[in-house]
Amino acid sequence: MSGENTEDLTLLGSQEVKYSFDYDPEVLETFDNKFPGRDYFVKFNCPEFTTLCPITNQPDFATIYISYIPDVKMVESKSLKLYLFSYRNHGGFHESSVNMIMDDLIGLMDPRYIEVWGKFTPRGGISIDPYCNYGRAGTKYEEMADKRLMEHDISPETINNR
Repeated sequence: MSGENTEDLTLLGSQEVKYSFDYDPEVLETFDNKFPGRDYFVKFNCPEFTTLCPITNQPDFATIYISYIPDVKMVESKSLKLYLFSYRNHGGFHESSVNMIMDDLIGLMDPRYIEVWGKFTPRGGISIDPYCNYGRAGTKYEEMADKRLMEHDISPETINNR
């Protein structure tokens, strides 16, 4: 990131990182999007996600896929890694974890569009792959979110009528 404005990034390049073993959205950091006038996807594939089943306290393993179209701010990847690590001892169902990740990232950077997909390792012969997305209301990004839901056989009306 030579020549980039990085003074607000406290984790990138630091050898003194403390790993939180409790859910911690405060570890997330952002930096300015250098191309705010352009729509483009940023995609993260996070294959080492773990969380705990809130009933059995057994670990659940997943690959988390995060894709977003940034606006003004972008999430810094090392802080994202530490944030996802903070789920390690968090008790939450698969669907809750995926939605919490999306909500935290929306609150952090207010992206134009975002989707989060968890591909959890099968347990007892069943895998759970929760998917959620968000596009700003009243924009082409909201239409994009509705289209992506339909690709996953989810009706936008079903979501909106809850």
